[in-house]
Amino acid sequence: MEKMVYLYHPVDDLKQALTFYRETLGYEEAWREGKHTAALTIPGSTVRLLLEEDEKELGPGAVFLVNSVDEFHLEKNGTLTCLKEPFDIPPGRYAVYQDPSGNALRIIDFSNES
Repeated sequence: MEKMVYLYHPVDDLKQALTFYRETLGYEEAWREGKHTAALTIPGSTVRLLLEEDEKELGPGAVFLVNSVDEFHLEKNGTLTCLKEPFDIPPGRYAVYQDPSGNALRIIDFSNES
């Protein structure tokens, strides 16, 4: 894993969450994907806050950048519990695993970005 790129926060209502983080905390929107996902800049950090109306059952946590989600999956198959098999997302590939304490370990690659 190269580095943490997002701090993932599942939300019930994206519009309400965006209002809170922008107006109360002063974060700026970096990008948005449809009506269910948005990223915000965190002042003084290269990590972005990722808000999404999904994966609420997995809770909040870090999203780590890897060179290839598929290669990571092949290398770690059998050593990590996979919660979500690798799948396509707009910037690349994404998968979710579980650490020994039951926390979600999310990984992403940006293979679709130029």
